[in-house]
Order: sequence, then C-alpha cells, then structure tokens
Amino acid sequence: MNAANFKIKQFPLKFKPRTDFGRDDFMVADCNREALNMIEMWPNWPFFAIVLYGPEGCGKSHLAHVFAERVAACCEHPIPVQIIQATAVNSRNVERLHRDNPCLVVENLTPKADNEALFHLFNLYQNEGGYILFTAEQSPARMYFKLPDLRSRLNTIPSVAIGEPDDAMLTALIVKLFNDRQIIISPEVLNYIVQNMQRSFSYAQKLVAETDAISLSCKRAISVPIVKEAMKILNTNVQQELF
Repeated sequence: MNAANFKIKQFPLKFKPRTDFGRDDFMVADCNREALNMIEMWPNWPFFAIVLYGPEGCGKSHLAHVFAERVAACCEHPIPVQIIQATAVNSRNVERLHRDNPCLVVENLTPKADNEALFHLFNLYQNEGGYILFTAEQSPARMYFKLPDLRSRLNTIPSVAIGEPDDAMLTALIVKLFNDRQIIISPEVLNYIVQNMQRSFSYAQKLVAETDAISLSCKRAISVPIVKEAMKILNTNVQQELF
C-alpha cells in the first residue's frame, strides 16, 4: 500500500505543567507580602513557629518551598527541610521528625489530624529547639481542635494571613499558570478571563486546567469562546456539588 494513502491520526499531547517553587518564581502582591516577609525574616522569627493561612491555591506550598530554600541559603551546612502533611504526623514518627529536621514544614493544619501527636511535636520543638512552619486554610483561632492544650499552644504563635488576589495579582497568576503549560494567550483572552473569573486562586488554577483540556480536545488555540466553555463547565460542577 502506498504510504501516501495512510492518514496518521494525531492525538493532542498532554504536557505535565511545570511547577517552579523558587523565590524568584513567587509573585509578590499586597495579599501575600506580609507572609513572604515573615519567611524572609527567618531565623529571626519572633517565635520558634509561625502559621501561614489562606484559601486553597494562594501560594502556601510555594512559600513552604521558599522557606526550605532560605534555610539552605542561610546555613553553612545544608539542613534538610521536610514538608509533611499534618494528617501524616502520628505517635510513631513524631520524635523522628524532630530529631531529623531542625526545620520542619507541617502543611494543611486541621483539627482532623492527630491532636496528641501535633501537641507532642509542638512541645519538642519549643522545648528542645528547632523551627516549624505550619500552613492552613484558616487561622488556628478559627479551628476547633479536640485537644484544648493544642488549641491554646497554636494560639500563642504568630499567624499571618494570605488574602484573596487583586486584579494585578490575578493577571500575573493567569499568565504564569498558562506559561507553566507552555501556552501563551492573547491579551484579549487574558482580559476576558480577569474580568469574568471568580476572584480566587483555586478558581484560577481550575480554569486554566479546564481551558487547556478543552483546547487540546478540540485541537484549537485558546480563545474567548473556549474560555467561556471552560467557565460554564466549572460553574456547572459547582452547582452539582451544592445539590
């Protein structure tokens, strides 16, 4: 058979978005400036531990990596900074965590985590030395921990909020999220997104992912109609979650 008669079916290639967590990749705005300043104060923190809290997707994990980067830069000998989920802290690993990590990041602090283990971890770092960076979606003061002693301990450490993004921040965020996927969008598309999207970090991430998926599926460049379709899908998903 003549090769010219073959039709090669093309499939859209899905690239894993690049994620850069360095200090130079962190976008600074009024909503997160105080949190970044606190990270860059280390090791001259006012306390051995701090809490950074804010909505999903606001950059808490990025700041956790910036903290790890700063620890490495400030120390003569490399100090490992382990990043662990609060729900992964338990009675079996709590002493090892302190022993192996002069600096520790505990992400997604929640009352659902092992309260006794977190209380023990807190006391180890406070009494025997070391630093802890906690991240959470809410201030500890607004969370109900079953263990009163843990609740009171967490309320003694500085808590820094990361607020919702303004238009300038959203614009930079949308550009970065598309760039992470090796996509450059037109000014028209960017303006439409910023003017019509929900004002949150998590929505921005979901919108970019959905827009990219639709673009790949229909094999068309990203345009305003594709963004509108992505927004429609996301809004439908939200409605379904409510009922």
